[in-house]
Formats: sequence, C-alpha cells, structure tokens
Amino acid sequence: MEWTGARYADKPTVEVHTWIGAPPAQVWTLVSDIELMPRMSSELQSVEWLDGRSDPALGARFIGRSKHEALGEWATTSHVVEYEPTTTLAWAVEDPRHPTAIWRFTLEPQDGGTLLREWMQMGPARSGLSFAIDRMPDKEQKIVFVRMREFEANMTVTLAEIKKLAESARTSSEAGL
Repeated sequence: MEWTGARYADKPTVEVHTWIGAPPAQVWTLVSDIELMPRMSSELQSVEWLDGRSDPALGARFIGRSKHEALGEWATTSHVVEYEPTTTLAWAVEDPRHPTAIWRFTLEPQDGGTLLREWMQMGPARSGLSFAIDRMPDKEQKIVFVRMREFEANMTVTLAEIKKLAESARTSSEAGL
C-alpha cells in the first residue's frame, strides 16, 4: 500500500487478492463462515450471529469483538449488505446507511480455481480511529495510513489462511480422505 495522504473523510480503501486452487463453491464455504474468521486474525477475537441466525443472508446481523494494542477492546454490530452465494459477501459495520466501515469478499472462477478478493472501506461514519485522530489532528494522514497498512497486512493473512484451508480440503477430498 502506497502513501496517499488520505484523510478519514476520504473513505480510504484497501484490497488484497489471491488465487486459490479450489472451486468457488468450496472457497465460499470458508468465506461465508464468519465464525471461522477470528482463527485467522490477530485483531478479531470472536464473531457471533444475532437474531437466531447461523449463516449469512441479506440483512443478517452479527457482533464482532476485537482487540488492538493501541485501540483497546471493542464490539461492533455488522449488517450483511451484499449476499450472492459463491460470489459476494459484504457487510457494513454499525449503521448500514452510514457505516464506520464496509468489508467485502468477492470470488470469481479463474484458471480452474478461484480468485478471492477482500476489500474494505474505512468510514464514512466515525469509528474508534476517529478518537485517535481527534487527539492528534495534525497526524490524521499518518494515523489513517498506518491503520490501512494494518488492515492490508491482516487481510493478506486472512486470504492466505483461507487459501491453505481450501487447498488442503481439496487435496484431502482428492485423496479420498
């Protein structure tokens, strides 16, 4: 991720991608299991569906609990805002009409496997990061840049873990295990 000088109000975004040697339906099983995500993240501690749900659907809600050395611990409620099985899963954090962030996974068939992308947008609504910016407004661009780099690094790890799980599951099924 290159320095852009973005401010929080610019709604900065970051995207990472990887190719996975498994079909989209198999990758989707992992991506849509949001309760699996804390195993792949140093920041996300737990995820729990709300309203009696156990899987994603348009409008479904879940609570995520996170922890960060500099930002402390917090919980947010997310709303599924895009849901197209085997291709797209996206959620808005807090208010879906004015979110603190939007996260999206997209899957597309490519070369006998799946191209998996994870994308996120910071803002436009205030988030925990806004308090750090309020304390040091002259460092806003650096604060935003550092946080986006953290997101990029965490997303890269998440996709690598999904790739490893999907490809090892495929290898096991091909071996008849």
